[in-house]
Amino acid sequence: MYTTRGLAALFLSLLFSTSLFAEYLYKDDVVQRDSFTNEIEEIGTELYEKTGVSLYLVMVRDLDENQTLAAYELALVKELKQPAVILSFVELKQQVQILANPSPLYNDFDKEQILSPSATFIGAVISSVMFARSFDDVKEFMSNYGGVILPILAERAKGDDIVNKYAVAMFNGYSEIAEQIADSKDVELESAAGNGNQVAIDVIRLIFYGVLLLFVFKYLRGKFFGTNKKDEDENGNEQQSKIK
Repeated sequence: MYTTRGLAALFLSLLFSTSLFAEYLYKDDVVQRDSFTNEIEEIGTELYEKTGVSLYLVMVRDLDENQTLAAYELALVKELKQPAVILSFVELKQQVQILANPSPLYNDFDKEQILSPSATFIGAVISSVMFARSFDDVKEFMSNYGGVILPILAERAKGDDIVNKYAVAMFNGYSEIAEQIADSKDVELESAAGNGNQVAIDVIRLIFYGVLLLFVFKYLRGKFFGTNKKDEDENGNEQQSKIK
């Protein structure tokens, strides 16, 4: 049997080990997989050792009532080792945000690119065609693409694939931020995704935009060819009425 002192020592030991093991995956209520945690910790540790920047990943199911993600991150950053970058994901709200403190850290990575809803130039073109309401909107869509998180979160999934989707999206975002910060400091990360993971990302992007192109094609076909067919039917009915 453990003595009271032994139990206390064991508890402190486990607590200390866990805090070390999950230092950069600061909170995870979503994925909760050892392999995912190990990958995040490896990248975060190497980034800190080579640049002095702490990059944290926070994934929660939901926020408190009336609490915004921006406010949540501002409160959270006070607890963390500085300088710090926080990548946050709220599952139920499907919200993603990046906070850097101090603010000059934003110069070390491209926040707009990472959080872009378009993964490629082709995706930006499609988005501008479908959603732009003005020329300024078109310029904004065309100048902002390369997203590594939102295009994957937009994918449909069921069952365990939902968690897999979250894991891939947030790992891609975390790794991309880490690599961009490392590049800004003229160092290279051996643990980051690199070109090997880029192939998998490109495959996902290809599937995503293939489906999107098919949707656009069906939409345009229904809009134009469907209208023509309707006009032909109406003209045919009108002629039949005249014959009668």
